Amino acid sequence: MPNPDIRSSILHTDLYQLTMLQGYLEHGMEETAVFEFFVRTMPPQRGFFMAAGLEQLVEFLEQARFTSEELDWVATSGLFSQSFVDYLERWKFSGDLHAIPEGTIFFANEPIARITAPLPQAQLVETRLINLLQYQTLVASKAARCVLASSEKPLIDFGLRRAHGAEAGLLAARASYLAGFSGSATILAESLFGVPVFGTMAHSFIQAHTVESEAFEHFADAHPDNVVLLIDTYNTEEGARKVVALASRVQEKGISIKGVRLDSGDLVDHAFKVRKILDEGGLNDVQITASGHLDEYAIQALVAAQAPIDFLAIGTKLAASADVPYLDCVYKLQEYAGRPTRKKSEGKATWPGPKQVYRQFGQQGRIDHDVITTVDAPQEGEPLIHKVMEAGKRLGSPIPLTQSREHAATQLIHLPQDLCQLREGATVEVQVSQTLRKLAEAVDAQH
Repeated sequence: MPNPDIRSSILHTDLYQLTMLQGYLEHGMEETAVFEFFVRTMPPQRGFFMAAGLEQLVEFLEQARFTSEELDWVATSGLFSQSFVDYLERWKFSGDLHAIPEGTIFFANEPIARITAPLPQAQLVETRLINLLQYQTLVASKAARCVLASSEKPLIDFGLRRAHGAEAGLLAARASYLAGFSGSATILAESLFGVPVFGTMAHSFIQAHTVESEAFEHFADAHPDNVVLLIDTYNTEEGARKVVALASRVQEKGISIKGVRLDSGDLVDHAFKVRKILDEGGLNDVQITASGHLDEYAIQALVAAQAPIDFLAIGTKLAASADVPYLDCVYKLQEYAGRPTRKKSEGKATWPGPKQVYRQFGQQGRIDHDVITTVDAPQEGEPLIHKVMEAGKRLGSPIPLTQSREHAATQLIHLPQDLCQLREGATVEVQVSQTLRKLAEAVDAQH
């Protein structure tokens, strides 16, 4: 089989999805199923999550089909019947999708996506659904924390080279922009998603020259409208002095130096010293960008020290979500053929039936608590889950990423103060309605 596009190949899944499908079909199990995606537990280093990845999920559900090459693999694998291959040739998603909008704050055990479809369809999309929602939600949640810590300093995603694969790096750029970053160094993110692109130079550009100041001047000549110089290859403060000396020379060419970047050492100490050198040299408008193993905790320290840094570039610890590299998230069957179902495994019990989440606000419009309930038992507050697809088709036009980004910014404004300050262990109470509890009791009684 030719190399498939992993972003769209329906075989980008687990083997057990296909083995279960054949079992369902052989026994006529094609009635309507309801599955929900949620995060089981809140890591201690998190107090909230930010939903992301819905747009890519909708695209997948609309477009997913088995190609002839993929059907050939299934047919020749020796694992499946010819009648099953014939079924897959006709396969497409014809169900409904309910979800919370991208950029919405949510908490543990709250469904953020619900699939309602014939059982073989709802089952087959599980792996890719988790893959798309888990990673972007993971990065958006990390990025939102960086935004809260930054005291409104612009943030840039530098994470592509350390991301766990090309798709991950691309989606990290999208998720971080959604959460409030100003842009990314990833060019394809601008091309595909309209994420503003930022970039300067690497140490190799400096090292390729025998004289550092010559490297600076050559870069300024090549990019007169975006002169941001990396000054810590050899000696950070000496590099700043060379920038001051260069400024008058390039000014004669009509070029202004836009900024400098610090990428190593004690960023607070270097930022103060470099700012002093630049100001004394008359370069008060030259901005300082800092990078190098930054995360929300390092950002908090820089802000607390009042370091004169204008931009912050976040790479490895964002794209890999270094402190919380995965979410304990699941996609579970909640109803089949009109019968509510519930998993009762130790430490992994679920609440049955399709659900809605209602949000209530307290003082100053900040989130007070959420209530999880059944879809037919409305509560006070704002419902978070909305229908996105019906009968396999998207409802309405795609939501622009800029609009989702504005929604995310509004969501952060409504966070409780403890969560805004990233206090470990702080979160929001999620209540379970009596209606849902009684449904769980009824399901338990049947078993």
